[in-house]
Amino acid sequence: MKMFIGYISMSGNTEDIATILKDVLLENGCEVKMDYLDDIEIETILDYDCVFIGSYTWGDGDLPYEAEDVYEEMNALNLKGVHAACFGSGDTIYPEFCGAVDIFAETLEKRGGEVFKERLKIELTPDSDEEINECKQFAQSVYEWVLAKKNVNQV
Repeated sequence: MKMFIGYISMSGNTEDIATILKDVLLENGCEVKMDYLDDIEIETILDYDCVFIGSYTWGDGDLPYEAEDVYEEMNALNLKGVHAACFGSGDTIYPEFCGAVDIFAETLEKRGGEVFKERLKIELTPDSDEEINECKQFAQSVYEWVLAKKNVNQV
């Protein structure tokens, strides 16, 4: 399966999460492309079996500046048939923990995408064994979900 992991990361926290996700997907035999969301042509996400969209959250639950253009471009696409999962990092001292993750997930759904019901939200960076395992389990669960969806569509 072809997977894309696109992310926005300022301090490296969200990139650390993306790297863990990538490792799990590679272990499952997936072809994985990982890139900064603001460096890609957003239409390319239509070419993948599943896209992982990751972002840190800025301020009180906002998209970071670097994600605004990508968000606008994504909001103009027809994403019917796109399988997606959302993840990110945040800080619980703010009132809206990982709000950017929810914004991306809701936009993907609104534009017709099929979004994995769970959203991976990590406090700052995944440095504890528990957080690393949470990231690994998320990637594995999304992989199995997409595999099941593909098998159903082939019947």
